[in-house]
Amino acid sequence: MYVTVRGRPSKAAGPQAGRVATTVLLLGVVSLLTDISSEMVVAVLPLYLTTEVGLGYLAYGVVDGLYQGVSAFVRIAGGYAGDRGGRPKWVAFTGYGLSALSRIVMLPAHGFVAVTGAITADRLGKGLRTAPRDALIAESSEPAMLGRAFGVHRTLDTVGAVLGPLVAFALLAMVPGSYDSVFVTSFAFAVIGVAVLLLFVPDLRTRAGAARVGLRRVLREISGVRLRRPLVATGLLGVLTIGDGFLYLAVQQRDDLAATLFPLLYVGTNIAYLALALPLGRLSDRIGRSRVFLGGHVALLLAYLAAGGPFSGVAGTVVVLTLLGTYYASTDGVLSALVSRLVSDEARGSGIAAAQTVVAVARFVSALAFGSLWVLIGRGDALLLVAGLLACALPVAWWLLRASEVPA
Repeated sequence: MYVTVRGRPSKAAGPQAGRVATTVLLLGVVSLLTDISSEMVVAVLPLYLTTEVGLGYLAYGVVDGLYQGVSAFVRIAGGYAGDRGGRPKWVAFTGYGLSALSRIVMLPAHGFVAVTGAITADRLGKGLRTAPRDALIAESSEPAMLGRAFGVHRTLDTVGAVLGPLVAFALLAMVPGSYDSVFVTSFAFAVIGVAVLLLFVPDLRTRAGAARVGLRRVLREISGVRLRRPLVATGLLGVLTIGDGFLYLAVQQRDDLAATLFPLLYVGTNIAYLALALPLGRLSDRIGRSRVFLGGHVALLLAYLAAGGPFSGVAGTVVVLTLLGTYYASTDGVLSALVSRLVSDEARGSGIAAAQTVVAVARFVSALAFGSLWVLIGRGDALLLVAGLLACALPVAWWLLRASEVPA
């Protein structure tokens, strides 16, 4: 892997071709530290809420829906703020700071209302920061290198996602049931991540800021024909995407895993994601981002079948986690790379935010629906039903996405 020493690469072909900008790597370090923080909490949250707080599966579906979907309220605002001001770093900084504060708020939060309030603050912070951060990555990268640039960022991000659950596992192994120690350590990592963003990430002025893009133009672009079909496809698939917490609870119940081992399920998924993020990002540059994006949902379909079918034991769990990691590696950064080529430079952050908003809203609906299905028909049948619906949706999504590729 080669690295440039500039925040924004030259558009001319030459010896710089194939290199990843320093800005991308620095943002990757910020995401690494932030993901250690967030994944520590995420890795214990399902068991914490269902065993310590005492929520049922339907109530957990509400919390998981908030976790997945509440960021939708500010994603487009965050993307537009970064585009309008041309200083996306500071919009991202606000989002990272809000998420960091939410970690320490988890300490006194022991009831449903308090926990959902802390989770809402965290997700609002994520909604604010994601599109401006991805716009910075796109602005710093050659168009032909977008898949690789996002793959490098997501690789560093996923290193943190692997380490976070391991830290949580170690803390709970040393002091069983000590969720407060997880929350305090999570806060410390989040503060370090915010400091790296503040002190080291360049305050890169985007071309959107130079153009002073207007709100009317942004709305026209994100509702235009080029973006409409990909957004519909993304929403359709998002409604049929079950939250990780539900999938891990299903595996934990099926195999009767001890509570202290629960964070390791997240580690397995993130190791697969870490191994595949960069290769699949490069593959998307070569064969098309929509193909890799849809391939990830095929892996997700197989994960549902493996979790809801007769498979059990260590081998069955490894299959589920590997397929889930493949899904994330095929979709997370790839979607941003795909959308960023369907809008103008001036509306790039807003376009990415629009896609992420659709995903967040769809997953909010999915969490509520799957929590209800679990209660009504049981774990296995609910997983198999969603798998069948996803199989029906994939051809429709392919038809919607097939004309969305833009040559680099």
